[in-house]
Amino acid sequence: MLSVRNLSITFAMYEAGLRRRAITPIAGLDLDVRAGELLGVIGASGSGKSLLAHAVLGILPSNASAAGQIWFKGELLTPARQEALRGKEIALIPQSVGFLDPLMRVGRQVRRAAQLSGASSPVEAQRRIFERYGLRPQDARLYPFQLSGGMARRVLVSTAAVGQASLIIADEPTPGLHPEVVAETLRHMRELADEGRAVLLITHDVGAALTVADRIAVFYAGTTVEVAPVADFQGDGAALRHPYTRALWRALPQNEFISLPGAQPTPDDLPAGCLFAPRCPLATAECRAARPELRPVRGGWARCIHVES
Repeated sequence: MLSVRNLSITFAMYEAGLRRRAITPIAGLDLDVRAGELLGVIGASGSGKSLLAHAVLGILPSNASAAGQIWFKGELLTPARQEALRGKEIALIPQSVGFLDPLMRVGRQVRRAAQLSGASSPVEAQRRIFERYGLRPQDARLYPFQLSGGMARRVLVSTAAVGQASLIIADEPTPGLHPEVVAETLRHMRELADEGRAVLLITHDVGAALTVADRIAVFYAGTTVEVAPVADFQGDGAALRHPYTRALWRALPQNEFISLPGAQPTPDDLPAGCLFAPRCPLATAECRAARPELRPVRGGWARCIHVES
């Protein structure tokens, strides 16, 4: 459904004295999402998760330039095609309920989404999607500020699911929500994938992603370091491939709760070789000389020269 190949995103920045410099928060990122699959994307803040969503949708800011290729349903996703498909074939569930228009009743907002997607009867489409997600007919007349957190989240899901979008991008849909609302939101994500859509779930919550995802993509400093089946995230993490993924798994409170020394490099100070080398216990001179390629390893993918096939 979606293929991202060697994606890099660079921002032009200006400092004091109007000196221009460039930073690259995403460099050489690769990703695939299949129809009927929920792919979880995890990683620390600043690893490029939300930027990937914006690049796919074609909503990067004007000072950003992208290189590489993004393919959707086997065709290159050009800016013109992104504009034509956005909100129709490709839908976004944003991370904040603040994305709802505060001056418009929520029913009308969902009807607008249905109309954009080409629904023959937006009113009927909105009624059906509200019924599906447990929203009452009278809720359509409410404004966003009149909704509970769970209701607002269901409205956001409704705006993405009301059409016939083949790809759903959910950008941090659960932060700060009650555990019951988190479980409900994740269940909706899983249902969308089970309908045959591709779902890209971007989240900091590793545990939550593991409950609904088919595979997990791990980002570090703007690149993909591993893509692994959910079943590999168990025990001591021995089935995982990349040392960063294993360290991330061990750092969870329910596991060993062991923190990883050091910090993720900033986009304006990336190491020349492997981006994880400065923190990696396996790093060698070869790691510091060149960035490794993402390669297939034991039923998954890893960007590491030390991982065994």
